[in-house]
Amino acid sequence: MIELQQLRPAPLVSLGLNPESDIFGTDCTLEQGANYLIEAPSGKGKSTILHILYGLRKDYEGEAKLDDQLLLGLSPNEISNLRQSRLSIVFQDLRLFTQMTALENIQLNTTWPGSVSDDKIREMAKRLGVDHLLDKQASTLSYGQRQRIAIIRALAKPFDYLFLDEPFSHLDEENTKLACDLVQERARENKAGIILASLGERFYLEYDRVLQI
Repeated sequence: MIELQQLRPAPLVSLGLNPESDIFGTDCTLEQGANYLIEAPSGKGKSTILHILYGLRKDYEGEAKLDDQLLLGLSPNEISNLRQSRLSIVFQDLRLFTQMTALENIQLNTTWPGSVSDDKIREMAKRLGVDHLLDKQASTLSYGQRQRIAIIRALAKPFDYLFLDEPFSHLDEENTKLACDLVQERARENKAGIILASLGERFYLEYDRVLQI
């Protein structure tokens, strides 16, 4: 379980937190195995909350806990272990290594127990229509193609929580639906929770709760 208690990110405090926020300045729990949609306009903290939960940001007041462990108090090694075994993310800016092939980027996430095989990677790539691009250098791919590679990379490892930061922004309706189906399938296989940040679109996922920032 993720627990947020009176979380106040420093960059947002100066701008004034929304008193009606479901996440900031209040108490909130996010259960493993449930789907959550975080809705907000640009600049209101969608990426910030995902980066806090992934252990990338420490500039906040309040508490963020994973199964009673304070994320702020974990060492770099402990955070690294969480990311390897329990947390996975699709960044808004994707963070692919452009000098590597699409397949090599995905394989970076398959070096620990519970990760998928290369055959499974190719199966997921075929479902998302990018199997013919796996041996191409990431720099040669369109942004929508890179998004699908980043999604596969996140789904290729074990996870209890999957964080998605506007992951379908450059995909058309059909490819978004295909990606949502694969995301939900892999989440169920992992008995994992999904936390998706969006400007307002709900895509093709069912949510247990919609949270406003």
